[in-house]
Amino acid sequence: MNASGASARIGAMLVAAIAGYAACANAQTGARAPDGATLLKVAGPAAPHHNRPDTSIVRGVRRAFRRVPQLDDSNIHVRSSHGIVTLTGSVPQTWQISRAGNAARSVHGVRAVTNRLTSPEADSAAH
Repeated sequence: MNASGASARIGAMLVAAIAGYAACANAQTGARAPDGATLLKVAGPAAPHHNRPDTSIVRGVRRAFRRVPQLDDSNIHVRSSHGIVTLTGSVPQTWQISRAGNAARSVHGVRAVTNRLTSPEADSAAH
């Protein structure tokens, strides 16, 4: 193969790769749940045959909470259904809401996180 043929082939592969990544990036946007909870999808493909059992995901999320300094997870309830994790309950301080969501998102097998956590700080600021 000559140099121009190789360049054309490499260019075509590069264009195909960029198009594939663009399509994947467009599919990974967040959505808003009807009751105001945030639903964030985790980037990356989720092959059905590589999914972890929901009980394993819940245990992983609990372990991830313990790795977050000063996160009080005693009133956080974790549910998982087909890799979609739902966090309910309350945390003492507002900043802990996003940290808990980020920790849950970092767990292998989590496809999305619905964060419905509340905080007394956030509740009192709304009134």
